[in-house]
Amino acid sequence: MLADISNVDAIYIVCGRTDMRKSIDGLCTIIQEQFSMEIDHSLYLFCGRKCDRIKAILLLTS
Repeated sequence: MLADISNVDAIYIVCGRTDMRKSIDGLCTIIQEQFSMEIDHSLYLFCGRKCDRIKAILLLTS
């Protein structure tokens, strides 16, 4: 899926290994609890153990 990221305030690359079996809800929980951040107007990139896959979370509220 392609998305327009021109309205994104920040792009965060989450360092370390992320369990790629986690759902979007699980990744949102990581952002909110471990990093104490809100998801609005930001792009978060998660990488798996092998670094061959990326999951992205993008939430733009109007």
